[in-house]
Amino acid sequence: MNVVIGIDPHKASHTAVAIDESEDELSSVKVRATHRQVDQLVSWAEPFEKRTWAIESAGGLGYLLAQQLVARGEAVLDVPATLASRIRVLATGRSNKNDPNDAHSVAIAAFRAPNLRSVEPANHCEVLRLLAKRNVDLGSHRTRVVCRLHALLAELAPGGIAKEMYVSDAEALLAKVRPASPAQQMRFDLILELLDDVRRLDDQIKTSHRRIRLAVKASGTSVTDVYGVGPIHAAMVIGYSGDILRFANRDAYASYNGTAPVERSSGGRIVHRLSLRGNRKVNHALHMIAVTQIRNPNTEGRIYFERKVSEGKTKKEALRSLKRQISNAVYRQLLIDTERGPGGH
Repeated sequence: MNVVIGIDPHKASHTAVAIDESEDELSSVKVRATHRQVDQLVSWAEPFEKRTWAIESAGGLGYLLAQQLVARGEAVLDVPATLASRIRVLATGRSNKNDPNDAHSVAIAAFRAPNLRSVEPANHCEVLRLLAKRNVDLGSHRTRVVCRLHALLAELAPGGIAKEMYVSDAEALLAKVRPASPAQQMRFDLILELLDDVRRLDDQIKTSHRRIRLAVKASGTSVTDVYGVGPIHAAMVIGYSGDILRFANRDAYASYNGTAPVERSSGGRIVHRLSLRGNRKVNHALHMIAVTQIRNPNTEGRIYFERKVSEGKTKKEALRSLKRQISNAVYRQLLIDTERGPGGH
């Protein structure tokens, strides 16, 4: 008898419900999120020899538990939260929102949905995703600090700094300022503190870039063979794309990253418009790659862009078309990497 164990993970506890092929509940358990969580769950599930675990958001809140179960040799499926929620809402007698009903819905989703992603042990994709996220967070934090610096400098000196700010520029401006009141002195002191923050963030960003370059090189990826794909964008694309084999073809990958247009048809009128769906981080990386290709003459991307413009497309439409071509090229290289396998680059 095949048994699916649905798990509704939370920060403090995990609720598991085991069901059979008739979707009848066989058993349930709730364990605290501690270092013993896997031991307790596996011990409870021992009577079910042919078992598959289904975890809601195995790439999010359920990530650690999913990886621990995989390390134990268990088969684990990743169930999207929206799918489990839809099943719970449409269920008879189990539409109430609580942990057991959620776990039961996750298990049903694993039985009914044939193409759920199997959770694999974390590999270089996960490493690159973590590094890419850290790099984005550092850049965003630096932007916030610099914006605050601009505001304080404009309050302290007329015009402030009317360009991209570097620490040396701010230091040169401060050297000419003599605070004349307690409020000006406080602004002056706060600016000095913010400049220390910028210096620290600049050092952290340099370290982040160096780690990403080493990690991308160690992965042996061929994605960097695509013109305009440097280590930073490669980390974004590889890290957030994950296992490329989970996409049936390049069209499915384009839908995932938002470079495939979405249909907005009605009453016989067929219209396709810009997609705002998909993974925006991968979409942003593809956008920057496209911009890099357009800026450099004699590249295939620039030639393709100019041809689309000459055919009557606007520059924005031509850019979107180029992003789709880059998505196809990245998909092809990721497939090549998968075929080569670990250590075969």
